[in-house]
Amino acid sequence: MKKEWKWMGLLIVAIMLASVLSGCIGGEKETPTTTEAKGKYGGTLVFGSSGDAVKLDPADVTDGESIQRMDNIHEGLVRYKAGSTEIEPCLATSWEISDDKKTITFHLRKGVKFHHGFGEMTADDVVFSFARQYDENNWFHQYGDWNYWGWMFTDIEKVEKIDDYTVAIHMKKPNASIMTSLAMFTVSVVSEKAAKQYGENYFKNPVGTGPFEFVEWVKDDHITLRAFEDYWGGRAYLDELIFKVIPDPSARLMALQTGEVQGIEHLDPSQLDIVRNDPNLQLISQPGMNVGYIALNCGEAYEDKNGNGRWDPGEDVTPPGAFEPFKDIRVRRAIAHAINKEAIVKNLYKGAATVAKEGMPPCLFGYNDEIQGYEYDPEKAKQLLAEAGYPDGFEVTLWHMGSTSRPYFPVPTQIAEAIQADLAKVGIKVKLFTEDWGAYLDDASAGKAPMIMLGWTGDNGDPDNFLNVLYSQKVCNIPNAGNYGFKKNPELQQLLDKALETYDQAERAKLYKEANKLIVEDCAFVFIAHADQNLAFSKNVHGYVIHPTSRKFFYPVWIEKEE
Repeated sequence: MKKEWKWMGLLIVAIMLASVLSGCIGGEKETPTTTEAKGKYGGTLVFGSSGDAVKLDPADVTDGESIQRMDNIHEGLVRYKAGSTEIEPCLATSWEISDDKKTITFHLRKGVKFHHGFGEMTADDVVFSFARQYDENNWFHQYGDWNYWGWMFTDIEKVEKIDDYTVAIHMKKPNASIMTSLAMFTVSVVSEKAAKQYGENYFKNPVGTGPFEFVEWVKDDHITLRAFEDYWGGRAYLDELIFKVIPDPSARLMALQTGEVQGIEHLDPSQLDIVRNDPNLQLISQPGMNVGYIALNCGEAYEDKNGNGRWDPGEDVTPPGAFEPFKDIRVRRAIAHAINKEAIVKNLYKGAATVAKEGMPPCLFGYNDEIQGYEYDPEKAKQLLAEAGYPDGFEVTLWHMGSTSRPYFPVPTQIAEAIQADLAKVGIKVKLFTEDWGAYLDDASAGKAPMIMLGWTGDNGDPDNFLNVLYSQKVCNIPNAGNYGFKKNPELQQLLDKALETYDQAERAKLYKEANKLIVEDCAFVFIAHADQNLAFSKNVHGYVIHPTSRKFFYPVWIEKEE
């Protein structure tokens, strides 16, 4: 398994760098319009999701449930090829990168139409889609938090219209991960006309250029999309795509078995053999580009003066969930030693995961094989607690996502209970807390949790997307934080900043290996597992390609009709 991960990582990086450094890339999308494809059209696919979307504005969300809906509605200048993080043209047909790597000029695809009669996409829509996130004077800026911009896109200075079909992205400084980042959902192009019509309610009325257009959203029940007849790449095979909210894994599997839905996500690991052995179902699996962790609130944060999640040192503040014992590194390391991660992976993931030793998956370059992690050692945990002045332990509340299964935590309540039991053995009394998924994410970003289960699935196949997004002091800003351990480390930040300005892959890898070492030593995060991706579909569903980022694209999917 480890060799396979390394091989995948090298392949992804090699392809990714070749795409970025080539300077000018063109090409057309394959479309389902051949005579052979005609019989594939028609039908409705209902996909069982573990939770509802939070919003349907691609630039204003961070959760996978929202993203999987929007990825079928919206598109960006570039996108990832099926099943990889290699970039290819999308709404831009080609681009050039300047010699100083600070300007990227994109040539837009002509004749691309927005959904619901909102007209042709032009450079004005592209500029608006970016500017609303970074320009505080943009009329739409007030309607979003734009967290991802603050986490990953602050090196973009401005986006400029050259003419109706040409735009230039100007960088403050070179950024080695920018091209792959531009294939992310957060910089998808939205209709400025639609945004003006819907204003602050755009997130409930999305208008993109993708293969499916929005029909309706019944909160906590379903979101319906339909094939966009004027899609530039050719009409999708499916007539309708419905995302049905079914939080309980057992209920999701039952819905698949009875035909209520034709696909489901986040299987309970105990269900994998059930799917494998059912002749009417199919299981699609691959190693996941993710990490599940527990963040320990160390209490080090900045006030986010602008409330937009961007790097803004502000004043030093204490997050509301800061927990005094976690300021002592001995306590944090005691917790890491007290949790039996191997048993959790074996018994709760049913082996469909690997134990995590550091904060990013082994498939990415810069993974540090020399890191040993914190072995399961309850006696050492007790010793560390005693040295820190807590010989009898303490009480703490562990936040978990309840019934909302995630790729990295497929059975969160059971995993939380296992952690609770392990910590009880060393004298730490854990109370469990959960709430609605949307509120959970908001409260986590506001620093309200003393100890919280969360995780991450990579967006673009680059180490920066894990290390700078999750562990950087630049995302310790509340109320829109991304670093839920709230631990600031200037030495770590220097490494991450230098890596982003380094285009030599080998040198970048060295910097990230050192960064991973510092993150593990700080122990503001206890890393639990890298989970496999597992989805199940009815046997008559064809064409679905699992993506390393866990994003879900249904454009090529078709349903075999019964004879």
